[in-house]
Order: sequence, then structure tokens, then C-alpha cells
Amino acid sequence: MHYKNLSIQILFCLILGTLGSCVKVIKSEDKPKDQKSFSDMVYPTLDTENSRWFFFSSASRPFGMVNLSPDTQVEGAWGSGYRHKVDTVKGFSHIHAWQLSGLSVMPVTFEDGNTQELFGDFASKFSHETEKITPGFHSLELDRYDINVALTSTKRVGFHQYDFPSDRKSGILFNLNGTLGPNDNLEGILTQVDPRTLSGELTIQKTTRRPKAVRLFFYVQLNQDILQVEKDETTGNFLVHTDSEGKETLMKAAISYTSLANAKANLEAELTHWDFEKVVADSKTEWNQMLGRIKIEGGTEKEQRRFYTDLWHALQGRRVISDFGGAYPDYTGAQFRIGQLPLDEEGRPKFNQYNSDSFWGAQWTLNTLWGLVYPDIMEEFVHSMMQYYKDGGLVPRGPSGGNYTYVMTGASSTPFLVTAIQKGIVTEDLEAIYQALKKNHMPGGIMEKAGYEHNTKMGGGLRYYLDKGYVPYPIPEGRFGGHQNGSSLTMEYSYQDWTLAQLAAKLGHKEDYEYFMARSANYKNVFDKTTGWMRPKNVDGVWFEDFDPYEYEHGFIESNGAQSTWFVPHDLPGLAQLMGGDEKAVEKLNVQFQTAEKQNFASGNSHAQELHPEYRRVPINYGNQPSIQTAFVFNHLNRPDLTQYWSRKVVNAVFSGLSPATGYFGDEDQGLMGSLAVLMKMGIFQMNGGTEENPAYEIGSPIFDKITIQLQPEYHSGETFVIKTNNNGPDRFYVKSAVLNGTPVTGYKVRQDAFSKGGELVLEMAPTADK
Repeated sequence: MHYKNLSIQILFCLILGTLGSCVKVIKSEDKPKDQKSFSDMVYPTLDTENSRWFFFSSASRPFGMVNLSPDTQVEGAWGSGYRHKVDTVKGFSHIHAWQLSGLSVMPVTFEDGNTQELFGDFASKFSHETEKITPGFHSLELDRYDINVALTSTKRVGFHQYDFPSDRKSGILFNLNGTLGPNDNLEGILTQVDPRTLSGELTIQKTTRRPKAVRLFFYVQLNQDILQVEKDETTGNFLVHTDSEGKETLMKAAISYTSLANAKANLEAELTHWDFEKVVADSKTEWNQMLGRIKIEGGTEKEQRRFYTDLWHALQGRRVISDFGGAYPDYTGAQFRIGQLPLDEEGRPKFNQYNSDSFWGAQWTLNTLWGLVYPDIMEEFVHSMMQYYKDGGLVPRGPSGGNYTYVMTGASSTPFLVTAIQKGIVTEDLEAIYQALKKNHMPGGIMEKAGYEHNTKMGGGLRYYLDKGYVPYPIPEGRFGGHQNGSSLTMEYSYQDWTLAQLAAKLGHKEDYEYFMARSANYKNVFDKTTGWMRPKNVDGVWFEDFDPYEYEHGFIESNGAQSTWFVPHDLPGLAQLMGGDEKAVEKLNVQFQTAEKQNFASGNSHAQELHPEYRRVPINYGNQPSIQTAFVFNHLNRPDLTQYWSRKVVNAVFSGLSPATGYFGDEDQGLMGSLAVLMKMGIFQMNGGTEENPAYEIGSPIFDKITIQLQPEYHSGETFVIKTNNNGPDRFYVKSAVLNGTPVTGYKVRQDAFSKGGELVLEMAPTADK
């Protein structure tokens, strides 16, 4: 606090005779100056040594179409984008999305008449010591060119600030042709519109995962004059010469997947001024509003910082592809078309259309976190997925660039849409949603397509699942896509059928309910009682020979048999019965956790290490989705104490690091693991993904003293839901008692209707368990 101002305030208070009340005001004004904002708590470089194209984010808004950041590696979908150990910048690109990249630019300096070498050699060293990254902002210095670069953005417009030196010519390279992350960019063109305006487009080439090319359009404005646009015939790229020597140069770059006119309209709608600091501040405000929906107290500063970093990741990766006015790219049909989202009374789109990785594993992550804290986002995604259904006839499980990719397996979007309905987030057109989901679960739907199976419908083995009650391994017809692992497919389909049955029951479809409930028991057909594990079998019903439950991907998707055996989130009592009862099931799983603890509950520190001979044999892997529910399985086996113990152990080992070298120990997948970490630290989980009537939130072991969830008034009657822990600490894992609004909680769970009313859940923590 400034002492001059303090003296004036005290004098004013003495004159009024109200010193006591004024001192209170002065203290309350002083306190926030020592507190960090929610976005300031985020550690953006978490796990960036193990990055992939869409993992890192900096100059971006929540779910923004533009995700502007520097690229230090530009080859491939994995190990690309911003990699912390690589000290060379190869461009600043605007799109880091699921199977999409585009519009890479690089400010440069050069001598008169000496530009040709720049097109093939333009990368520059930089240092983390002069770098600053916060949500919505990124700045660094390009050592080669002596240029200070700062980046921010609106939802659809990238905003650049370059401080060029005064002793050299200046310009901006537009690298519109070549490999950029997961795809090639080709057919790039750039045209000067007027002395300070450019326009252009390029083709984002198809990939093995995204079957169609996507067109990108962009509209660019500068605050300095353009002297020349030079094209290199060898690379097909462009150097824009600017009148920027010694000047601060600002550049706006708006993008659109539909048309150049809409790219221009996006710029005119979102960024009409040249105040860079205002955009940075606006972005920070938006991030603080989103992150601030959860307020935590207690724990260490490191734990708090990691929490908000995890929460930040939960709002990353899945990105808007619709324009400000609601136009969006539709590639689901034989020919490209520009779709139009429905508009509200004010002429604004009722929701956004999204690009998204698969919802495979979202039943334990995004389903719960978004349903709790971001129901508005969940509702938008439901409408977006239904728009894909209206356009292309299928609810997607991972759309990219306005088209299906068939990433991963099954009908993984079904639990997401069902939980949105069960929680009252989506209340209209329920019958239409049910029929759309039902189509996905039947022949001709998305369930029968294996991963990336674009041209056939054989790889998912659905016809065997319907005829025999299981998907064989191997599938007799051969390989048509990815992840054709019969045991995992059988269990996945069984769970998803159960979730659809819950919606059928809600809507009064009794026969459908009975039909899908019968299918949901198919997981039992791949359980081998002689070994006590889920086990693949061939088309003739013969068990896989020389079965090893710790062998990776032999009938199991991105996992081994030990990890995937517990993938029965809808019927854990039934699974326990197959194993000989609750006590035997508890003993089996507890041994798996004891063994996995020696390897930090993960298969190495990155997704690529899961195939390593040593790491692939871990019995519980919290670095990938198939076994991330296992700590909460104990809740369903009448041992909540072990859920509390092991969930806290997993948090400490897997989700507590705060460095570029570690973070998620594997496959973060656009917010899935960030969401899981947040939920486990809050002590909240939903085993079946919140898909039953009046869903239950299971209680785990929160690590903070107080957690306040801001309830959204459009969806809840209460204002806040508070989780308070008494006598919490690093060695106090166990919940001795739980009381909600003065009433004892039984069964370590809180139902949706109680949560929606708000209130306070008080948990008494203890160093030992009450069994």
C-alpha cells in the first residue's frame, strides 16, 4: 500500500471519527495485493518435455478457435508443438487442435536483397530466462533477430506484438506450405488487400486419422505499412516486408474454416482496436472467471498451483470451429458445405460447433467435472454433437475439422450425453437425442467402427457382440482400423449399453431398456474364472493361449488385462461375484495397487513408454484412461477406506509434480487427466459417469481444507456447494464422518438433487481408517 494514500485515509477517518471502521477497510484493500489471481496460479509449462501437438497452450481463450503459441518442433502429432527442452523457435502458429494445424508466421530481420535464405533457414534460438507465459499470453525474445515477441488472442483472432530492432530490415514470414504438426499444409496463398491488410487461405491436408482435407481462411491487419509481399517459388511461402524498423508492430490474424468473408467478419466482431494490453487483460479476466468457479483453501502453494494448472488443462484442447456469426464447416457429407447454427433472439448462435478428441475415458473425467462446474460448456457440447448427427447421421466420438474421425472405439459419447440429461443440464428434445444415441449402438452406427476405420464397419466386431455376446480377438476378417482388441471392446460396449438403458428407462422405453440391460451383461463372457482375469477369446470361443494378464495390448486397448479387468463401472458387484465375492475382489485389487505403487502407478512418464517391456507390466496405470477409476472401485466393494487411501496415494505420486519434466505420466488427451486430477483432489468421483437417475457423487479424500464450487444459476437452485475438511493433512487420508447441511451422509455419496441445492459437506478427516 502507498503510505501517502494510507495517511490521507487515516486523517479522513479521524476527522469523521470512524477510525475503527476505516482500518477494517484499509486492511481489506491491502490484502488482495498479496494474493495471486487464479490464472497467475497456473503453471503453463507443466509436462511440456513430454508434449504433443495439442497439449500446450498459451495465447488462447477457453476453448478458443485460435490457440496461438510458439512451435519448437513441427514434425508429427507427437513430440511436436511447444517442447520445453528444445531451444529453437520454428514459428508461431494459430491452430493446435485435434488433427489440425495452420497459419504459422515468423517475424524476421534481414539485410537489403538478402532474403532467399530465410525461406529455408529462419528458426531462431530463444531462452526461457526471457520468456513469460500465463493463460492468454506468451512472450519471448528471438535471439537471432533481436525481436521481442508477445502474443495474445480473442476467441478467433490472434494478436501479435513485435518490437523490431532499428538497424535491420524487418518482415514477417508466412509459412503456409509444409509440414506443421499432425498434417501438411498445402496450396497456401497470400494476397495484399491494401497498404496494411492481407488475406489468404491454405489446405490442411488429410491425415490417417482425419479422412478429409480442411480449408483454412485468414484475414490479417497490421498497424505498419506493407512494403512488399515476396513469394519463394521453392517453398511456396511468403515474406511480407514491413516498414517496422525500430517500431512496435502489431498484427491481427483472424481465422475461419468457412470463408474469407467470415474470417474478416470474425476480426471485425472481436477485435476492432489496437490496444494489445487490453486484450491481454480481457483474456486474463475470462480465464479468472472460468478458473474461479472453484475456490480452494488450505494445502501448500505448490498443491494450489498444481490444482489450477489441472483445471486449466480441463478447459483446453477441444476447440471452437464455428464463426462468430454461427457459420461452421460441415465435411460429414460427400461435398463440403457451410452450415449455420441456430440463432437466438439477438441474432447470436445458441451454441458453438466444436473440434474434439474422443470422449473415450470422459465418463470418469469431463463428465463429472463439467457437469459439476461447467454445465454451460457441457450443454454446448451436447448441442454440437447433435448438430453433427443432424448433418451426418451419427453422433461423433471425436470430430475434427467438421467431420468424423472415428478416433478410439465404441460409442463413447453416449455416457456424456446421458449424464447431461440425468443432471438436468439438457432438458429438451430428449427423445431425439435418445434415438440418435440408439442408432450409434446398432448396426450402421458408430459403435461397430474400430478406431480410424473410415471406409468399413468390420473392425469393431459389433455383429459378433450381438450374436455371440463378445467381440473375438483377433477379429476373423482382419484389420480395418485401430484398437481392434476384443476383450476391451466387449467391456466398453457393455458399459455404454448400460448407460443407454438408463436413458431408455427415463423415457419409458421398457423393451429397449430390457434389451440394452441384457447386452450390458456381456462383459461376463470375457471373464475367465480359471485365471480370475478378463481374457480374450477367439471367434470359436477358445481362450487366448499363453495368456499373460500383464502383457500389453493383447486383446486390450492401450492397457493390459490386469488394468482392464476392472472396467465394469456399471456392475462392480457382479464383477466381484465372478471373482468369488467382495473380499476376494478387494484382496486382488489391493495387491495390484501395492505392486503398482512401486512404479508410481504409471507406465513410465509418457504415453510412448507404455510399450516398454518394464513399464507395460504395471497392474494399475494412471497415465492412461482404461484403469483411472480403480481407486474408487473399493467404494463399491464396501471398503471406502481403501478408496480414500489409494486415491490420495495416486494424487501424491501422479498428480503433484510441478515441472516441465512431469505432470500426467502419459496421455492427457485434451483435459481428461487434468479433470481427473481436479476431481481426485476435491474428493469427488462418479463410477458410472453420472448416468443413472439422480446421479451420485462418490466421496474420496480431498486434499484441501475448503473447496467452494460456484453453482451456475441457470442449472442449480443453490449458490455454492462447499466441501470442508476438518483436521486434514498429508497423513490424514481417511474420512471419519460426512455431514451435509447438518445431516449425516450414508454410503459416502451425495446425490445430484442435494448437490444442486447447494450447501456444505463437512468431512472429518483422520489418520486411521474406521472400517
